[in-house]
Amino acid sequence: MKLFGTLCYVEKDDHYLMLHRIKKKNDIHEGLWVGLGGKFEAGESPEDCVIREVFEESGLQIQNPKLRGILTFPSGFDADDWYVFLFTATEFTGEIKPCEEGELSWVRKDRLNSLPMYAGDSHFLSWLEKYTEIFSAKFIYEGRTLKDYTLTVYK
Repeated sequence: MKLFGTLCYVEKDDHYLMLHRIKKKNDIHEGLWVGLGGKFEAGESPEDCVIREVFEESGLQIQNPKLRGILTFPSGFDADDWYVFLFTATEFTGEIKPCEEGELSWVRKDRLNSLPMYAGDSHFLSWLEKYTEIFSAKFIYEGRTLKDYTLTVYK
């Protein structure tokens, strides 16, 4: 099956808001640090989805999310092919609330690689810093092991 989702890195003072996935039962991402996001609901645009998902997971209302890339995860990561719209957001209102999926924390960008996360995440997080252009990447996983990836940057 093909699934569509969003992923957002909310930025503040050289930090990203990260989610440590430690609360949800039978979580494929258990123990890892990830950005905020999730699956599209019926009728949503990528922008609708990312705004809703960030609010549901954090209590923050983001404005003007910026599309930074499109990530493709063919089956092998789980049973489905995932197509993920990657966003950053620097404008938001509200207060962080507890998340049912894990613990939220502001993490300095230069400390991200010290956290347990998917290998592919460290690649695209570095690309968020390196490129202002939109990029597209495909990540080939077997379980949690990254086997290969490709990157196209649109200049």
